[in-house]
Amino acid sequence: MENTGTDFNKTHTATDTSENDKTIAILAYITIIGLVAAFVMNNEKKQEFASYHIRQAVGLCVTGLALGVIGMIPILGWVINFLGVFVLVYMWVMAFMNALNGKEAPAPILGKKYEVWFAGVQQ
Repeated sequence: MENTGTDFNKTHTATDTSENDKTIAILAYITIIGLVAAFVMNNEKKQEFASYHIRQAVGLCVTGLALGVIGMIPILGWVINFLGVFVLVYMWVMAFMNALNGKEAPAPILGKKYEVWFAGVQQ
């Protein structure tokens, strides 16, 4: 009877860990504060799923920052910024859905580049 309880506890702990990974990954996409919190939460264990989504979220934040800088340029910058925000929101929604579904898939358009550019984050 004790072996059954021990086996259940081991299975339950493994489930908690995967849910913890998923929670950290989802948190990374919710505001800059969420990204910082996810980075701190994942700093000790360095869980691969959470680290992957933290790198993707950092990429999305840097892209948003770049769009903000481009938006300071009159007329042409405004147009690029306006269109870029829609693309950025699309990329964010798709990456967020990947985290919710437990998939380790890149964000559309620039996700593969984020994997290369931010490979050193959370390693």
